[in-house]
Amino acid sequence: MDKDNCFILERDTIRKPYTLEVAEYCNSFSCNDKDLDEFFEKDALLYDSELLGRTYAWIDLSHPTNILAMITLANDSVKAKLITSSARNRIQRGINNAKRGMNYPAVLIGRLGVSENYRGKGMNIGSQILNYIKGWFRSEDNKTGCRFIVVDAYNNEKTLHFYKKNGFKPLYKTEEEERAFLELNPEEPLETRFMFFDLKLK
Repeated sequence: MDKDNCFILERDTIRKPYTLEVAEYCNSFSCNDKDLDEFFEKDALLYDSELLGRTYAWIDLSHPTNILAMITLANDSVKAKLITSSARNRIQRGINNAKRGMNYPAVLIGRLGVSENYRGKGMNIGSQILNYIKGWFRSEDNKTGCRFIVVDAYNNEKTLHFYKKNGFKPLYKTEEEERAFLELNPEEPLETRFMFFDLKLK
């Protein structure tokens, strides 16, 4: 794609909290994933009203009824005392010894979806949104301390590759280690992998 024609999130879109007004004004949103589509259609506003998660929509300025991506964020923490020692070492590796504790503040990516109409085409919308969120929580305007961005990523090659290429690491090195920690039965699938991004690392 020609650089001059490249879709740039901060230039070509406006970010808005996803409210009933936005939902009614804009076209229906679909990222061609049943679970994600159902959440954004039926649950996102309820989560917001219950203060359980805030959803943001990026709207195409050239087509202001089109939502090109949405993300739901919530407060979270990494509870070092509740994870295995090897996982604790991975999460604490970049933290000064004097500041290591039992809980580290984090923001949870509850849901992230890019419209099927905007996905691909060299736009890298999902990566641009992650970079935006990273900058947001590193900003001086951020009102609270936040060390990590965390996500329970769908355990499939495409999703895991997406987060890895954007600097996220699995908390547990192997599926076996994560399965053991979660005490899953052998027949139970490991549907997600817990991944983290350290906001102190560039």
